[in-house]
Amino acid sequence: MSEFLRRFAQQFADLNKDNLQHLNQLYTHDVQFTDPLHEVKGLVQMRSYFTELYANVSEVHFDFHGFDQISEGEGYLRWIMSYRHPRLAGGRLIRVDGCSHLLWRDKVYRHRDYFDAGALIYEHLPVLGRAIAWLKRRLG
Repeated sequence: MSEFLRRFAQQFADLNKDNLQHLNQLYTHDVQFTDPLHEVKGLVQMRSYFTELYANVSEVHFDFHGFDQISEGEGYLRWIMSYRHPRLAGGRLIRVDGCSHLLWRDKVYRHRDYFDAGALIYEHLPVLGRAIAWLKRRLG
């Protein structure tokens, strides 16, 4: 099991709106971060992205449960993100499964997240959520 992945996961899980300066301990200055909704290049943009993320939610937490190193400097983290947003799901806790593919040397220089964007946001919007639920029932 990768000590780097465990340490990274713990430090990432400890991030919050008040300590985003710690991103520079995890990521290189030229980091590339991608998820289904965003693409961010560089530590400055990444800090802005996380500042906005934490400003718009009332709670966010990552539970890491998988640490898979596949080669030197490359691995996957599996996680569950739990969050509350005042305008989504009536402010109830939303949980989303995902995984992160990381490339690193001494710090992460490439971070790509994989998760269901519908489960993260769209299914919890009043009108769109009903349409997605209807579509899932029709396709299922």
